[in-house]
Amino acid sequence: MFDRVREGWARLLHSPRGQARSAAGGRSGDGGGAAGRPGTAGRRAPNLFEAAAAYVSARVEDDQEGIDEAAGWVTPEALSFGTSELACRAVVALARERDESPRTVARALLGLPNG
Repeated sequence: MFDRVREGWARLLHSPRGQARSAAGGRSGDGGGAAGRPGTAGRRAPNLFEAAAAYVSARVEDDQEGIDEAAGWVTPEALSFGTSELACRAVVALARERDESPRTVARALLGLPNG
């Protein structure tokens, strides 16, 4: 299911309309990033999954500069989708590792009682 969503986003981003938006100054990582991070001069713009990974990592490390930078790479809607996708994948991976249901793992991560 997620492969279809990812393929749809890839088609949209590589379509002439999506490329025109990026060229017109869309919020998709037009440079200005710190060294070693996506979006720096001469590199391609980061996709929403790269932005989500950088954003969540910065949040965990309490790095406000990294949070602000990653948030500027893509639209707020794309960042929201990417972080949601990351959360889903993390819960599924933990559920498999713990041999528990995703619901049980999600509730445990949030400190909720099993119910």
